[in-house]
Amino acid sequence: MILHELIDFEVLRVIWWLLLGVLLIGFALTDGFDMGVGALLPFVAKTDLERRVAINTVGPVWEGNQVWFILGGGAIFAAWPPLYAVSFSGFYMAMFLVLAALILRPVAFKYRSKRDNPQWRQTWDWALFIGGAVPALIFGVAVGNVLQGVPFRFTEDLMPLYEGSFFGLLNPFALLTGLTSLAMLIMHGGAWLSLKADGVVAGRARVFGSYAAAGSLLGFLLAGLWLAIGLDGYAFTSPSVTDGPSNPLFSEVAKGGSWLTAYAIRPWITIAPVLGIVGAALTFLGLRAGREVSTLLTSKIAILGMISTVGLTMFPFILPSSVDPNSSLTVWDSSSSHLTLFVMLVATVIFMPLILAYTAWVYKVLWGKVTEEDVRSNTDTVY
Repeated sequence: MILHELIDFEVLRVIWWLLLGVLLIGFALTDGFDMGVGALLPFVAKTDLERRVAINTVGPVWEGNQVWFILGGGAIFAAWPPLYAVSFSGFYMAMFLVLAALILRPVAFKYRSKRDNPQWRQTWDWALFIGGAVPALIFGVAVGNVLQGVPFRFTEDLMPLYEGSFFGLLNPFALLTGLTSLAMLIMHGGAWLSLKADGVVAGRARVFGSYAAAGSLLGFLLAGLWLAIGLDGYAFTSPSVTDGPSNPLFSEVAKGGSWLTAYAIRPWITIAPVLGIVGAALTFLGLRAGREVSTLLTSKIAILGMISTVGLTMFPFILPSSVDPNSSLTVWDSSSSHLTLFVMLVATVIFMPLILAYTAWVYKVLWGKVTEEDVRSNTDTVY
């Protein structure tokens, strides 16, 4: 028996769909509070000393957190090549804006304190704001467009053709999901600052973070209502072959009905939106009450629930096509080969625990608050 045949192709596809979700959620849980802190910076910190307190809560960890984004992109490239081809070419301008904003962040971290000039530092602080707010917004806009279907199709030789435009992505539903995403990560940043900062910075973070928690909860509920009554879903019109070749054109898909029929078929997935709603509500209450560790935990639960809701609602669809539903990408017809998925899984089983262990160790070492006294004396702070 060939070794990779120990695991069925269908099972491997589901495992890599789950792993892709784990990587994207891991990015939101870790780098999400970095982006949230950046988006909150102009509102929670009024003086240079206060801004340095806020920045130094994320300065030592943001590079490690961003690794999850790189791993997610790598997983899409290796495990889901058609998804990589369509999304990175069709969303080219949106991806460019995200990368440009993310590039601003390390430059701002490294350069803001190189000169003791208020205007110089304020400029780089606004760069940190852009580096936090813009990706959070665009990621949410992308999710909104995925739920509606993206205007692409495949030719007979499987060449992807994107027929949309950047401004076409900025439709009302996508802007709603974008603002919800932004509010969600600002909530997470507020919970992080409540835990890691002290004094007025932590106090303001609780106020603005609680506003964001309420906004993310409201946006999540409105998006769910819109999804139920205002958007068509996608469904197979013929039996799907779960262990067949990766060719989207072999499937017959139609647009119509509701995405929410998934909850009738798989009632257990209701746990995801429940976690999103309850997590955001508890985060709001926790920020208002001044709780710290538990509030960061409930913020993570909210993010886990909200992002999982999208993936579980759409399963097995990954990227539906609005112009040619038969070109839609699903778990069953857009993966790499059986052998490739198996080899990648072996590597993941070996290296993922090491990454998690190292990440846990780093957070343990860096546990504790960043105070104004630390910043004044430059003790363990460099930003």
